[in-house]
Amino acid sequence: MDRHTPEQRSKNMAAVKSTGSKEEIALGKAMWKAGLRYRKNNKTVFGKPDFTFKKYKIAVFVDSEFFHGKDWETKKKPVNNAEFWEKKISRNIQRDKEVNEYLSSNGWQILRFWSNDVQKNLDNCVNKIIETINTHKI
Repeated sequence: MDRHTPEQRSKNMAAVKSTGSKEEIALGKAMWKAGLRYRKNNKTVFGKPDFTFKKYKIAVFVDSEFFHGKDWETKKKPVNNAEFWEKKISRNIQRDKEVNEYLSSNGWQILRFWSNDVQKNLDNCVNKIIETINTHKI
């Protein structure tokens, strides 16, 4: 059962934006501090990655566990408006696969981080990005 009224839940969900989450901002600041220069939400790259390093063809995504369906097959599904959420999250998962396939086939390296990983292991995420960039510099 939902803790919020339908009106409050609607207001909460309407406030969720497609860019500029706390995790994206934290990762961006940490990368900038590490000396990495990137483009945010680059519309010229298919799938509009959260961060791009076009010179090295590296795309970085920060995915929300709920909206991108982490452990979707085993996780408890939403009860309210279940058909809508099933369809929406399944389509998001499919779109992520399509974006990965397209970028990979065009020579891009894709890094996807769950938002909880960014929150809990920010330094590890930045280090993985640095390692990926360093392998492309060679």
